Amino acid sequence: MSDSINLFDLKSERIRTLHFTWFAFFISFYIWFNAAPLMIYIKDALDLTSQQIKVLMILNVSLTIPARIIIGMLVDKLGPRILYSVLLSISGVLCILFAMTDSFQQMAMMRFLLGFVGAGFVIGIRMISEWFPHKQLGLAEGIYGGWGNFGSAGAAITLPTLAVVFMNIFGFSPDEVWRYTLGISGIVAMVYSFVFYINVRDTPKGSTYFKPNKTGAMEVTSPGDFVLYLVMNAPLYFALAILTWKLGLIDASADGSKIPLLTETATYIIYAFLVLVYLYQTYHVYRINKDIFKNPVPEIHRYKFKQVAVLNLSYFCTFGSELAVVSMLPLFYYEMYNPEHLSTGMSIATASLIAASFAFVNLIARPVGGFFSDTFGRKKALIILLGGLSIGYGLMSLITAEWWIVAAISVTMFCSFFVMGGEGAVFSVVPLIKRRMTGQIAGLTGAFGNVGAVTFLTIYSFVDAQTFFLVIGSAALVVMVVIALVFEEPKGQMAEVLPDGTVQMIDVG
Repeated sequence: MSDSINLFDLKSERIRTLHFTWFAFFISFYIWFNAAPLMIYIKDALDLTSQQIKVLMILNVSLTIPARIIIGMLVDKLGPRILYSVLLSISGVLCILFAMTDSFQQMAMMRFLLGFVGAGFVIGIRMISEWFPHKQLGLAEGIYGGWGNFGSAGAAITLPTLAVVFMNIFGFSPDEVWRYTLGISGIVAMVYSFVFYINVRDTPKGSTYFKPNKTGAMEVTSPGDFVLYLVMNAPLYFALAILTWKLGLIDASADGSKIPLLTETATYIIYAFLVLVYLYQTYHVYRINKDIFKNPVPEIHRYKFKQVAVLNLSYFCTFGSELAVVSMLPLFYYEMYNPEHLSTGMSIATASLIAASFAFVNLIARPVGGFFSDTFGRKKALIILLGGLSIGYGLMSLITAEWWIVAAISVTMFCSFFVMGGEGAVFSVVPLIKRRMTGQIAGLTGAFGNVGAVTFLTIYSFVDAQTFFLVIGSAALVVMVVIALVFEEPKGQMAEVLPDGTVQMIDVG
């Protein structure tokens, strides 16, 4: 079978499914980051402080951490068709409700809930893995993720322009134009949820949709992997604890009277709740996997959880940094190239367009990362792309107001290429570990992307942009070394059990 994919062969149900699925992800990403390019309007309308805006950025990526875990389990059980349709409908409603908020507290709550939409990525990963063979999987997943991730750039390009049109033609004021603009994107998501449901199927005709034997936690195949699974679960809760601590420091009052968004009592209650949930999940992990301590899993059905752990860390640096950077980049460029630094200022629309160059590269870089992984090897691709990511962020840390704007854009796009390419390389491997658990593995890996975003954005709330970029680059260097020392190139076949009990062997390399 050819390794190439003809994206224009619309007679092929496989290609049509790819297009319908990446566009579903595009819309979910568009909604997820639709506030960033309009933040200047929102800041002025609600009189928000810079610290409150940074909190909104963190909240926007926080709920996605548990949501991706839960959605990963549900998609393996229910299938991607119905789950993506439901997610888009709910997200559209949440987007409209966000557009109706009139205080920081309301906005913080709705932005937190909107993090749910980021779980859509996991659904499409399972859908694409069902429709494409392993030799095309990296490229197909790269197209899905890259073109879908472009939704953040699409929002940065279109929403400020649409806001200007609404103000100039329809006479909307700056204080209200962001509401109508965001409301329209929510309606689009609700409409497309029906389009998606009508036009796709979970699997090709005659194919089996493999489901996990047990639900509630991932299955592991050795006692050592059991321990590693518990260790890798901990950062998910730690990231939410960091967020809780950060919210307790924020002044939620309008007059600067130092009223915290979370009281000290509420903060400790949340800490206790997170500990209890982690212990409860640990119990479920044991319940699902207790047999491995008595009876060794046959070699044919084993997989190495360290492979999942390495992918988690890689996505922490790649997608985690993307989420963090697209959240802050429009305001970063606007404040850097404004009249305080230059003789002529820059509009928010122009700053958003420049910032969109970071996400624009998704159209090419993520598919290229997946193709590179398919062609030259999974491990080699990850090492090279993480190394390039580190160099890219090092260069971004050098950007100042004295830079020629074209040079700043060039460095931004150079860095972005390795960020998005790394994401494509990561998810070219995810479906090759254990097919029936693809959703759960994608969910855990995707959640680590959001752990990265929360971590990096929290650091950003305490440091300047240059230090922020250096921190990300340094983390990528550490993960690159871990990949070189620990990760194993996928090869051979994996075994999956059909509903009738027979075993089917699936190529992985």
